[in-house]
Amino acid sequence: MSKPRIKTYDRIVEESLALFNEHGERSITTNHIAAHLGISPGNLYYHFRNKEEIVHQIFQLYRRFITERLAVPQHRSMEVADLVNYLETAFEAMWRFRFMFYDLPGLMARNPQLQADYQQFVHSELTDILEGHFREFIRLGLLRMSLDDIAPVSVNIWLVVKFWFAFEQTARPKAPITEASGHRGVRQVLALLKPYVTPEFLPAFHALQERHPAN
Repeated sequence: MSKPRIKTYDRIVEESLALFNEHGERSITTNHIAAHLGISPGNLYYHFRNKEEIVHQIFQLYRRFITERLAVPQHRSMEVADLVNYLETAFEAMWRFRFMFYDLPGLMARNPQLQADYQQFVHSELTDILEGHFREFIRLGLLRMSLDDIAPVSVNIWLVVKFWFAFEQTARPKAPITEASGHRGVRQVLALLKPYVTPEFLPAFHALQERHPAN
């Protein structure tokens, strides 16, 4: 049985994401996207008025990816392994949508709707998700920390995740950004959490660290 054809709208979004990741968003125009897809510019403009609308739709994909994959489970208790699974998901998202984080301030400056939605996402949805994780890990006894520490530690983790690939570009200018870069990022975040891990969970925590080699 043949696979159903992907709608032109979805093809535009998927292929634009691939082009932006490979070449950078600034160097790709709507004409490039149309030519890559083998459609006319008019067909593309039927679905999107401009490139900014495509970028905004890609952001919505990223937003759904994060909120769905990082949601606290509703029908089971969280486990130690969830800690790294969540971090892996965060870095997977950064890798999959990496063009957005090479020049996020520039993207938002050129796209007011993206800026508004991104700020709402970070200051509401993402904050609630991260703080929910911490409260659950504290309840389970995996972490021992003051409730007052949750917000600043959450911000520190988000800063590392958000800017990790940019840091890798400057720290290793001759090395390509790969998924191995994400492993190093996970390890960096785990280093932020290690002081809060309770002694009984340290062996499991160290085992999780070994899943993400430094090199």
